[in-house]
Amino acid sequence: MSADLSIISLITEASLLVKLVMLALLLISFYSWLLIFRKRSELEQAKREADAFEDKFWSGNELNRLYEDISSRPHASRGMEGIFEVGFKEFVRLKKSPNGSSVVLEGSQRVMRISLAREIDQLETSLPFLATAGSTSPYIGLFGTVWGIMNSFRALGNVQHATLAMVAPGIAEALIATAMGLFAAIPAVIAYNRYSHEVERLINRYDTFLEEFSSILQRQQD
Repeated sequence: MSADLSIISLITEASLLVKLVMLALLLISFYSWLLIFRKRSELEQAKREADAFEDKFWSGNELNRLYEDISSRPHASRGMEGIFEVGFKEFVRLKKSPNGSSVVLEGSQRVMRISLAREIDQLETSLPFLATAGSTSPYIGLFGTVWGIMNSFRALGNVQHATLAMVAPGIAEALIATAMGLFAAIPAVIAYNRYSHEVERLINRYDTFLEEFSSILQRQQD
């Protein structure tokens, strides 16, 4: 009687440890795809917001009017808009106090740097998990493969005449764990590399705007 080598049969007849490995890889893959789609939406929204704010900022509108328009919104500002809001607010506050021009500019830059750091933390959310999933999933699958093959050879030791039909199901069952590990790792690695590049570009845009805005505030202070 030939052994049933269908995927479903191999998974259902696998040992408990191999099943746990497959379940862990399935959960990692599912959560990775969830983060991939969520991160894609977040980055696209961040780029749209940055483009829209830059159009407003460089259109020649007065900074006071732009700040009033942003601060009057019910929701908190994000991204480049948030950096501008906290920086201009601190600039106006310090300008009213009897401090030197250097103190006013340094105080504005300091709060903008803090806002930038928060934006960086927000942009990099989920990236560590994708990196971890991409680097560890193949090893988790390999562990299940090694365990399955080890069990197959242990079973062969209890028989006098070993045949390929006896060892094939165990090896095929074990290799499914490796395949699942690669299935979980490859999308995570691709997404991590792509999103890391997009996050880096956004951070550079934020940092460039911060420097340009600081120069504008310095000219206004002078």
